Amino acid sequence: MEYGLAGGRYRPLTQDQVGRIHASALRILEEIGVHVELPEAVDVFRNAGAVVDAAEHRVRIPARLVERSLTSAPSTVCLYGRDFGYDLTLEDAKVHMGTGGAAVRVIAPDTDEVRPGTLADIANLARLVDGLENVHFFIRPCAAQDVPAEELAVNEFYASLANTGKHVMGAGYTLQGTHDVLDMAARIAGGEEVLRQRPFISFIASWMISPLTFDTETTRVLMELVRRRIPVALSAAPMAGATSPLTMSGTLTQLHAEELSGLVLSQLICPGAPVLYGGIPGMADMHDLSYRAGGVEFGLMNAAISQLAAYLGVPNYCSAGITEAKIPSIQAIYEKTFSICQVALAGGNYIHHAAGVLDSIMTVDYGQFVIDNEIIGMAMKMLRGIDVDEEHLAIDEIREVGPGGNFLSLEHTVRHLRHEYFEPMLASRQERSGMAATPDDRHRDILQNARRRAEEIIEQAQPPRIPPEIDRDIRDRFEILCPEPPAAGA
Repeated sequence: MEYGLAGGRYRPLTQDQVGRIHASALRILEEIGVHVELPEAVDVFRNAGAVVDAAEHRVRIPARLVERSLTSAPSTVCLYGRDFGYDLTLEDAKVHMGTGGAAVRVIAPDTDEVRPGTLADIANLARLVDGLENVHFFIRPCAAQDVPAEELAVNEFYASLANTGKHVMGAGYTLQGTHDVLDMAARIAGGEEVLRQRPFISFIASWMISPLTFDTETTRVLMELVRRRIPVALSAAPMAGATSPLTMSGTLTQLHAEELSGLVLSQLICPGAPVLYGGIPGMADMHDLSYRAGGVEFGLMNAAISQLAAYLGVPNYCSAGITEAKIPSIQAIYEKTFSICQVALAGGNYIHHAAGVLDSIMTVDYGQFVIDNEIIGMAMKMLRGIDVDEEHLAIDEIREVGPGGNFLSLEHTVRHLRHEYFEPMLASRQERSGMAATPDDRHRDILQNARRRAEEIIEQAQPPRIPPEIDRDIRDRFEILCPEPPAAGA
């Protein structure tokens, strides 16, 4: 597995278009403003020179305040794993892809049954992701519907941290839930300062209700995370045609203004606070106003997000791999592949939803994670590109073999055999005579193999354990509903 390979080869926007969107977003903030009801946030803006209309809860942010705030926003954000081999450096056009979502449904791997997501699913999927080499980080993919709301955040983070050594991102939901998660993570890390220096958790703050409205409770959570310098993704997800203009450039302009308002707030509270530009533009299906993200335009707009964030010089959190397909299928594969390749080639830094999700993020399938691991691996191979140096040009080997020979027995062939070409986990390389009879049979073979492989990985996973004494301390402090993870092979 290679982390942080460079994208940036695909640019759906010209530099002039990026500049025009930015200038238009500044006009929106200065002339229209954002709706903010939380008094503490209003005070931060007012004290910095924003124009506040208290009666309308409207905050208008001058362009000079935006530009001044951006000077302190970090260009690099490091997200760490509990396992030191899984550290992520988000900067420039370095690409990382992982899970995401809060699906309410799970397709069970053994029965095809569609059922509500549980805390056990989060634990199992964390173990699965720990063993998928091309999935770089873990965001809980489904909501634990068997956990009381007041215990949800700490239990979802515990189930994740106890079952993977990769970086874990999630939602705190409430201020108390966020405090509980930070307290638990600090106990695992060995103290708050250790956690701050090497954050193996980060948060999603969906503080923006498009269009241009701050959610009061989530803004309160965001402000607390910023004060404590914990990495946070400023997540805003307008739907073109419903909560943003139907046109792609109109949606991107509104979204850019929303992201700028969050960046300004965070940097006014704590200059240098590690935040991610978190634009996730999507579309509304104008037939029924449902969320639509399987179209090629979804990948197009999320690729553009990378350019807008790069223009500001800050890392980005964006999305790819969403499909409207209800089950693992050919539709799921081609919709996922398009957006994953678009956003990776554009240089998205932290691309979530890239593995496992179906049905517009409403459903996840264990086998789909394994299939998507393969798609992501191929996309990363595209980023890796072609090495052109003396070793890879192989002129000496061509001279040694000469006309009419072959390269099978050369040491050069052995040296590069396992790394030059992507080796799939699932794709068949059989002759036609050894394949299943019909295309449907072949598809079922791939899905069955993927689900079987998922079960094997979960059983064999060896994530770093939370030390027993710390685990007991956490269970004494919090109502942890997740059992201790089993030993490998248990």
